[in-house]
Amino acid sequence: MKIQESGENYLETILILQNKNGYARSIDVANYLDFSKASVSRAMSILKEAGYIIMEANGNLVLTELGRVKAGSVYERHTLIARFLEMTLGVSSEIALQDSCRIEHIISEESFNRIKQYTQKNNA
Repeated sequence: MKIQESGENYLETILILQNKNGYARSIDVANYLDFSKASVSRAMSILKEAGYIIMEANGNLVLTELGRVKAGSVYERHTLIARFLEMTLGVSSEIALQDSCRIEHIISEESFNRIKQYTQKNNA
């Protein structure tokens, strides 16, 4: 199932929060993204139906294997593209993070792999 950009952002946020705090709840996602609780609640229902997350009784959001793979892929793209923009092109850290958040969703697999190869080869 193809997931939209907003869904990818939610999954990535859940991954980031889990890595940072050991857990993620809808309220944490809403606060992190500065979105309304209602918007996040709706999105979590969609992600649950699509098989990307499990919503536990205590409110914790747990990535399924499918969700973990997708979130990890998005996060890798985000961080690698930001690093490339900073180290190779001299873009400020703040702008590189903002730009990479948009680029990560539309860049082709071929272009991303070339950036990845370049970055690994040049330790950028």
